[in-house]
Amino acid sequence: MLRDVLISKGLSNREAEVAELVTQGLSNKEVANRLFVTEKTVKFHLTNIYKKMSVKSRAQLIVWCLPHMSFIEKDQTGTAQQEPARAINQMPVGQQNVTNTIPAGNQTIGGINPGAGNTDLGGGNNTGNGFGGNTGGSFY
Repeated sequence: MLRDVLISKGLSNREAEVAELVTQGLSNKEVANRLFVTEKTVKFHLTNIYKKMSVKSRAQLIVWCLPHMSFIEKDQTGTAQQEPARAINQMPVGQQNVTNTIPAGNQTIGGINPGAGNTDLGGGNNTGNGFGGNTGGSFY
């Protein structure tokens, strides 16, 4: 199904094949091995695909292809069943506020010591280096 849509968009059979494998999550090297070509050839096809599909990246290509893909799931008997792709607009929309906090005291996070008494890494009254409550100093 996806291959037919890609061909109708102007891709060659081989370009559609490459695009289909990329949308399955394969790397350039994996695509090359599957198709018995070099990685350079896969990159050449991807460049042509991007131009023809008016996309700028692998990620955009995958997002464009999602509504046209079929996903195969196995039921409890081991039989493969196809499930149509869900439309992107069915994803939950909204904004979630996440606040990262650390206990009071000197804590090191990823090699950075935000300072004593600091409990708010999500903003607040910043007067120094971006770790709320600190006064002075430099983050770098």
